[in-house]
Amino acid sequence: MTKVTVADAKGRTVKGAIGSDGTWRPEWPLRPSTTYTVKAQAAGAGGLQVNGASTFTTLKPKRVLESGMAPLDGEKAGVGMPVQLLLSRPITSREARAAIERSLVVRMSEPVEGAWSWVSDREVQFRPREYWPVGERVTVVAHLAGLRAGPGVWGTKDRSLTFTVGPEHITKVSAKIHKAVVRENGKVVKTIPVSLGRPGDDSYSGVMIAQEKAADIVMDSATIGEPGEYRIKTKWNVRMTYSGTFFHAAPWSTGAQGNSNVSHGCVNASPADARWFYDFTQRGDIIEVTGTSRKLRFGNGPTPWAKSWEDWLAGGALGKPVTG
Repeated sequence: MTKVTVADAKGRTVKGAIGSDGTWRPEWPLRPSTTYTVKAQAAGAGGLQVNGASTFTTLKPKRVLESGMAPLDGEKAGVGMPVQLLLSRPITSREARAAIERSLVVRMSEPVEGAWSWVSDREVQFRPREYWPVGERVTVVAHLAGLRAGPGVWGTKDRSLTFTVGPEHITKVSAKIHKAVVRENGKVVKTIPVSLGRPGDDSYSGVMIAQEKAADIVMDSATIGEPGEYRIKTKWNVRMTYSGTFFHAAPWSTGAQGNSNVSHGCVNASPADARWFYDFTQRGDIIEVTGTSRKLRFGNGPTPWAKSWEDWLAGGALGKPVTG
């Protein structure tokens, strides 16, 4: 074999190479339910060249593996933003998880050490060992088309995204001194008086990220199993956990902000300070809370920084770091 070209019905060629054993192999698996045409050249005895062509169709999956990714393609994110690959079916075997990890390619403008780690049967995340460098450009490609993810389960579509890392925003919130100290690229840019969770409704301590932002939210205690406790409209909300911890405006607690903890677990600030923080914040910014009796639970949101690097590595099927 001296030359092989493989293309689908739309003329899109498949990347591949001829190995030392003379066999052509694709760089990544072929897509299911797809017809391919092969054109090959080979040299026989005496250098005689022969040409051949063939057409074949790959199998139609019994079950399909769908996927989604975050952050958004083109987004500017904070230094703590993980890459999330979300899957439509549970992946439980180590073999299938390893196959998925091997299908994931991470490219970086400034190569740093990172790793994939499974946070559930349906989600694997990538984080760098330390926070992302400011200005980093990251491209992630999930080569899932043609990937066998279990008996009769096949991926049918690749996924990709590119994001950039904005300025380093790290906010440290203390329940003891009732202040949030906001730094940009290591420099303090604002100190905000705050009120955290009252006794019995303690805020979570730990390293979180800004998960999403919403200018207006109706907070209802029924969503945490306490109907009738409160139902109130809030402004300038920055989500910190899936379970409902936000940094938000609380005009009703301005008298307590800076001196006592009276909230139901959120970080309360004045309307002016909350608006400033909302405008300042990028998704993926680091928000670290200290001084409370309740520890952040891993998985309560994208929480890659709730684990040590060693524990993060242990959560991957391949168990080894990746340098983009």
